[in-house]
This record gives sequence, C-alpha cells and structure tokens, in this order.
Amino acid sequence: MMKRILKSLLVLLAAAAGLSATACAADFSMPAVTLTTAEDGSQQYTLSMQILVFMTALTVLPSLIIMMTSFTRIIIVLSILRQAIGLQAAPSNQILIGLSLFMTFFIMNPVFNQIYDRAIEPYSNDQITAQQAFAAAQQPLKTFMLAQTRVKDLNNFLEYAGETADKPENAPMKVVIPAFIVSELKTAFQIGFMIYLPFLVIDLVVASILMAMGMMMLSPVMVALPFKLMLFVMADGWTMIVGTLISSFGIGGG
Repeated sequence: MMKRILKSLLVLLAAAAGLSATACAADFSMPAVTLTTAEDGSQQYTLSMQILVFMTALTVLPSLIIMMTSFTRIIIVLSILRQAIGLQAAPSNQILIGLSLFMTFFIMNPVFNQIYDRAIEPYSNDQITAQQAFAAAQQPLKTFMLAQTRVKDLNNFLEYAGETADKPENAPMKVVIPAFIVSELKTAFQIGFMIYLPFLVIDLVVASILMAMGMMMLSPVMVALPFKLMLFVMADGWTMIVGTLISSFGIGGG
C-alpha cells in the first residue's frame, strides 16, 4: 500500500511539473534517488526518495484542505461573527478551526466519496494507472469548485492566464483553483456582512442611549456585549450560522 501511495504521489508531482511519468522515472540518476525494477516488474524507490515524497505530501496537504474545499468560507464567516459579537478570544482560535475543519469534512464528504469510488479504489485494485487515477480524482473536486465559482472570476483568470475554454468544465485546474478562492472570499465577506448588521444595530442603539443619558465615560462596547450575547443565544445563533453555511454550498433544504 505504501508503495502504491508513493508511486501515485510521484506521478502527481510529475504531472504538476509538466512531466510525463516515463520521463520522471527515466531521469532518476542521482545516487541518493534511484529507481530499481524487480523481476516481477514492480518498482522500488530508495528510502531517501520515500522520505522526500512523504514530507512533500505533508506540506502540501494543509494547503489543499484550506484552499480547495469549503474551509476558507467557513473560517472567515466564524471569525467575522466573533468580531461582530465583540469577543476577542471566545471561542478560541482552536475551537473555530476545529469547528471549521469538521464542517469541511461534513460538506466535502460526497466529494471525497466520489474521489474514493472513482480513483482510489480502482487504483488500489490495479484497474487503472496512477495517471488515470489522478485525472479521475480531479473531476469531483473540480465540479465542486466550479459550482461555487463565479463566472466573472473564472473568465478573469482565464484572461490572466491567456487560456480559453468553451465551457467552465474545460478550464484547467490552474485557473479554476484561484478563481474558486477569490469567489469564496467574496461569498464569505457577503455572508459576514449580513451577520454583522444586527450586532451593529445593537452597538448604535446602546451608544445612543448612553450618550443621551450623559454616560459618555462608560464604554458602549462593554454595555452592548451582554445584549448581543443574549440576542445570539435567544436566536439559537450557532445553529443558524452553521445551517446558513451548509446551505450556502447547496446542501440541505435551507
């Protein structure tokens, strides 16, 4: 299993660099990075190459989870919510990141299942090659990103890259990924703005009342905080925010 994973990662890295799998295997001439072929046709990489691929995968994986899934939108909205309430350290960053991560797994579960059924399982059963598995794994993730990407953002990045695509599905991943990230940032700030408004109204009302009563030395933020917390709890705010985020990705009936 480890050998299969290593071979798959090598093919993915070679494809990202614009190389073919054959060229990648043929150009290994460094003493510390060698590729040997057994009598049964299987290939074995040296320990140094295995460690290199493993460490590379560990460094790339967090970026993929953050930038190519729903994580970006969720963490930004939750951070804006904390700012709107007026709490600086509650919930803590660890709690917000943990909640965002598990919500990401929940939202992306159908996509991960498709990747497993179409790419990982057939590749594990030697039904397809590593390159075919890489191409099959891209499609569900690309479909998810395109569903959340604005056409304007996609066209802008196509123009920046000098690429053309008759349909969004035919756009290359190097264009889809940045367009998806920009669209996610815009959507997250739009949702955050709508969340911020009711708390801003409470701040304005409290500040006006304190000024009318001549209590200008009393901090409006400190006085408004319990009222904002009471409003958020009475409205079942966490359920509403989580439901809004989930439904924004087209999941559920909300």
